[in-house]
Amino acid sequence: MTTTTTTSTRVIRDYDRPLWRRIFINREFAIIALLVLVTIVAAVTIRGFAQPITANYLLLDVSPILLIALPMTLVMITGEIDLSVGSMVGLASVVTGVLTESGAPFEVAALAALLVGVVGGAFNGFLVTIVGLPSLAVTIGTLALFRGLAVGLLGTTAVTDFPETWTALAKAKIAGTTIPYIVIPFLILLVLFVVLLHFTPFGRGVFAIGLSKDAARFSGVNVERTKFILFVLSGVVAAFAGIFYTLRFGSARGDNATGLELQVIAAVVLGGVSVFGGRGHLHGVVAAVLLIGVLGSSLRLAGVTSDVINIITGGLLIFSVVAASVLAWAQRVRAKAGPPLRVAASPAP
Repeated sequence: MTTTTTTSTRVIRDYDRPLWRRIFINREFAIIALLVLVTIVAAVTIRGFAQPITANYLLLDVSPILLIALPMTLVMITGEIDLSVGSMVGLASVVTGVLTESGAPFEVAALAALLVGVVGGAFNGFLVTIVGLPSLAVTIGTLALFRGLAVGLLGTTAVTDFPETWTALAKAKIAGTTIPYIVIPFLILLVLFVVLLHFTPFGRGVFAIGLSKDAARFSGVNVERTKFILFVLSGVVAAFAGIFYTLRFGSARGDNATGLELQVIAAVVLGGVSVFGGRGHLHGVVAAVLLIGVLGSSLRLAGVTSDVINIITGGLLIFSVVAASVLAWAQRVRAKAGPPLRVAASPAP
C-alpha cells in the first residue's frame, strides 16, 4: 500500500505545474540551454571550433555514444543498468574483423556481429529477469566476459583489411554538408525509441517498472519480458556501434572502446535519467551527449589535456546530480508545508 501511494505521488507531482513550466523549467531544458551556451562561447572564443570540419569530427566521435545511449536510457528508466556495452562494442568489432580476415564477405561478418549482440544482450536479460540477479553484478561480469572473449579471439593483433567501400562510407559526408552518414541511422533509431518510450503501452510500462515493479506488475505489465527486451536492444545496438567503430578507424582490436560504457552512463545520468528509475527523456540524453562532446572538442582545441577534460566532465556530472537532489529536496519540503492558509473575511454589516 505504501509503494502504491508513493508511486502515485511521484507521478502526480510531475503534472501539478503549468505546461510551460513543465516544458522549460526542468533538467532536460537546462542541459539544452547549457549546450547552446557552450557552443556559442566556444565558437566565439576558440579558434577553429566554428569550422565545418570540427562539427564533422565531433559527430563522428560521439556517434557510438549517441547510439548506445538510446537503449541505455530505457534500461536505466526501469531501474537497471548495463555496464557491458563497451565490451560488446569491442567483441562485435573483433567478430567482424576475424570473419572478414577469414574470407567471409563483410556483410556476413557484420550480420554475425549483430547476432553476437543479440545473444549477449539475451544472456544479460536471462540472468537479470529469469535467474533474478542484480543487473549491476551481472553486467560487471559480462563486461569482463565479453572483453576477455574479444582479446582471446584476436590477441594483441589488429585486423585492418576491410573493404574500402565500407570504410569510406563510415567517414563519408552527406552531399553538400559536413554531416557524416552515421547520423542517418542514428536519427532513425532516435525516432523509433522516442515513439517506443513515449507513445506506446510498452513505454508506459517502462516508466511504471521504474516507479514500482510491484505496482507495474499489478497493472498488467510483464516486468520480466520488458526488461529482457531492453537488454537485447542494448546488446544489438552496442554491436551496431561496434561495427561503425571498426569501419571508422579501419581497425578491429580486442581493446576497442575500452571505457566507453562509463561515457554512455555519464551522459545518460547528466541528461536527466534517474539512477533509481522512473524518470528520463531521450531529448535530454541526446543533448547531454552533445554537450560532453562539445566540451571535449573545444577544450582539446584550446590545448587542455585529456586528464583535465575528464575532471571537468566528472565535475559537471556530479554538479548535475547534486543540483537535481537539492531541487527534489526543496520540492518535498514545499509539498509538506502545503499551501498558505487563507482566512475568509467576515461579511460587512
